[in-house]
Amino acid sequence: MVIFTFFKNLGHTSINYGTDQIFEKSFYYNTINNKNTNKTKTMHQNQQLIQNFYDAFAKRDFATMQACYADDATFSDEAFKNLNASQVRNMWEMLIKRGKDLKIISKNISANDTEGEADWIATYTFTQTGGKVENHIHAKFTFKNGKIHTHLDSFDFYKWAKQALGFMGFLLGWTSFLQKKVQKTAMAQLDNYMQKKGV
Repeated sequence: MVIFTFFKNLGHTSINYGTDQIFEKSFYYNTINNKNTNKTKTMHQNQQLIQNFYDAFAKRDFATMQACYADDATFSDEAFKNLNASQVRNMWEMLIKRGKDLKIISKNISANDTEGEADWIATYTFTQTGGKVENHIHAKFTFKNGKIHTHLDSFDFYKWAKQALGFMGFLLGWTSFLQKKVQKTAMAQLDNYMQKKGV
């Protein structure tokens, strides 16, 4: 006889099994464990698309990010409003090239046939002021022919303004006046970047 000892509920229990019984139970549990280990959940293709997008973002690979968008895609967030496909592609390129210390973390990525969402965190230095920013963003997507068709990012503008703009952000970050000023400046920077590229 072989003795099989295990602990349960902080007590000690000894069970005697015959050799054949031990082998049968070991084989059974190993088989179950192998089945559970080998069972993999297939990711929806649109979820994989978003995952690829943020993986590329984390690697500063703007070309792969650009390829994730449909040719008639649109984008909006608190700073950039109603961008077309060319603008959003160039926006990411511009931000990555200028954000020397930009770091990206993504999580909670989900998607189905028509829509998806994700949470992501961007940490970087806002170059105009030197302010250190940790921005928490929620993204919503729709899809078309395996590409991102609409992309809407939302975040707390006041929290961002306090970090990026310092005292002025603290005083005025809650006002539409400052947000419109930031939007105007952001669009001017993007237009200038695209003009220099000849786009």
